[in-house]
Amino acid sequence: MILYLHGFRSSPASYKARSLAAAFQGLGLEHEWVCPQLPASPAESIALCQQLITRHQRHNAQSELILIGSSLGGYYANFLAEHYQARCVLLNPVVYAARDLMQHVGEHEHYHSDTPFYFLNYYLDELAALATPRPADPQRYYLLACTGDEVLDWEEMATWYEGSQGRIIEGGDHSISDFASFQPEIIDFVLGAKGAHNSR
Repeated sequence: MILYLHGFRSSPASYKARSLAAAFQGLGLEHEWVCPQLPASPAESIALCQQLITRHQRHNAQSELILIGSSLGGYYANFLAEHYQARCVLLNPVVYAARDLMQHVGEHEHYHSDTPFYFLNYYLDELAALATPRPADPQRYYLLACTGDEVLDWEEMATWYEGSQGRIIEGGDHSISDFASFQPEIIDFVLGAKGAHNSR
């Protein structure tokens, strides 16, 4: 199972999600790809993911769980990766979610629709409840972090996931506009390719 978790205000219609979905479909792995629309509530998001994982594993007992998370989805993916001891790809992930989302309490619209949603104050407590220690086995993680991220601090990402696979991109932005350049490395990691790229 390849479970992709989108970021705050994002959706399965994001460029990175659609690009990876097409790539895995081309590899004949469309039955492994799962990319849900996450609720605004962090607790509900995790509960949904756990339901999806349980359902998938019930019917595909031999299928390895791989998590991919972008931004806030990276924070969720980290929690799930530690819970399930799974491998995990992180794309400019949130590290200190309760702190960073504090400024976003209120009404928002999704990037890919006009549907409004509310990020409520008590969701910050739900985020805090998902906090984990730094990964004990950072090699299970692939981190892609941009020094030009205009939303999050890339140095916090690099410190938190020190020893992980992946790379720090000089420049770039929060959405990783040149994502296509790095997608092959991510696919290699997901597929368990030997000698995964490491340019940290």
